[in-house]
Amino acid sequence: MVLIQRRKLLASCLCITAAVFLLVTLQVMVELGKFERKEFKSSSLQDGHTKMEEAPTHLNSFLKKEELTFHRKRKWELDSYPIMLWWSPLTGETGRLGQCGADACFFTINRTYLRHHMTKAFLFYGTDFNIDSLPLPRKAHHDWALFHEESPKNNYKLFHKPVITLFNYTATFSRHSHLPLTTQYLESIEVLKSLRYLVPLQSKNKLRKRLAPLVYVQSDCDPPSDRDSYVRELMAYIEVDSYGECLRNKDLPQQLKNPASMDADGFYRIIAQYKFILAFENAVCDDYITEKFWRPLKLGVVPVYYGSPSITDWLPSNKSAILVSEFSHPRELATYIRRLDSDDGLYEAYVEWKLKGEISNQRLLTALRERKWGVQDVNQDNYIDAFECMVCTKVWDNIRLQEKGLPPKRWKAEDTHLSCPKPTVFAFSPLRALPLSSLREMWISSFEQSKKEAQALRWLVDRNQNFSSQEFWGLVFKD
Repeated sequence: MVLIQRRKLLASCLCITAAVFLLVTLQVMVELGKFERKEFKSSSLQDGHTKMEEAPTHLNSFLKKEELTFHRKRKWELDSYPIMLWWSPLTGETGRLGQCGADACFFTINRTYLRHHMTKAFLFYGTDFNIDSLPLPRKAHHDWALFHEESPKNNYKLFHKPVITLFNYTATFSRHSHLPLTTQYLESIEVLKSLRYLVPLQSKNKLRKRLAPLVYVQSDCDPPSDRDSYVRELMAYIEVDSYGECLRNKDLPQQLKNPASMDADGFYRIIAQYKFILAFENAVCDDYITEKFWRPLKLGVVPVYYGSPSITDWLPSNKSAILVSEFSHPRELATYIRRLDSDDGLYEAYVEWKLKGEISNQRLLTALRERKWGVQDVNQDNYIDAFECMVCTKVWDNIRLQEKGLPPKRWKAEDTHLSCPKPTVFAFSPLRALPLSSLREMWISSFEQSKKEAQALRWLVDRNQNFSSQEFWGLVFKD
């Protein structure tokens, strides 16, 4: 009797075990199915980039086998679409079939596609562009495309003709790019017109009892523009509240001290109380315009601007910013700001455009209306998507020309795509007296070195064969 009960108990255990095994197996198969469907589907990241959705962690042991199966299934598809290979792994996508209007291209960071016959374009992110490895030899049908939204301090080599002209297509801050990113920090015309953060002038005049007329917020100190030297000299002639790590003399609330809080509502409320803000870029380049310029305009604060020599082409109205370049010395600028600070009529002339909601700059209006991407707008592509599709469409245009027996078009970036002069030091800068090892002088020597690097890189690339770092640096330091 006991033996029979034991056998029944054993049978029950076996049945339960089998049922659990079947359920687990079914769950794994379902998850694998989900993973396969997700493989080419991108998800939005907080910074606007896209990458592949990740499979559940408990499926890691199945990934390699599943990816191989997936790619075998779609090998015939890859023979139907041009491959866009991100040589700089900016997006992190191992593979995605992207639709660009009527055209479609396969986007990937997988370098095993280097010699695939359908690989048509190589996409580079400027900050990561280096000589460690390049897709050489470069075939006649291989296009090179550059995405670089940053200033020259991120990679000076790109700002010299021998390197920038390597690329067929560009997306940079310059208006001369194939995909201009000049307005990359401006969401829309509406945010410029918005009065959400505007503090009435009467209130600002009362706040002047405890606030300086000028505010400065920078934590990236001593960049190529030498802005800190200018502000330091300016402080000798007029009061400036400086909240950042550079020249700091005033503290933000603890919860706003993190640089990531500079787009927080609380930070906006503090800055909006000031009449003027020192809006100084980290580098001086045509069309290189960042949030340092657009933010005060959105908040109803008059920017005292130093940066892009072409800034007048992008002002909302002729009188919406004070340009440092129009003053021969910080002393003169301080005198002018004190005059506006004491005369409400003169000051209001700089915010009249905002109070009336009138933007007269047609170039700015047209650029925002015609750009093919959005800023913090889920209803529009981001600028990386737009860059990918711009290259995809150009590649397809050439494919269609060749199908008609016509020669393909060859576009090329000109050196006007990135126009930045050599870094300089202000005449009154105390750094002029410092040794060459100072940070400022390092920027100047870095620029000079980058010219040699650009020439060496171009010479080696034109040989159209891979080269070593030793060869590269040997050319750079050759007498």
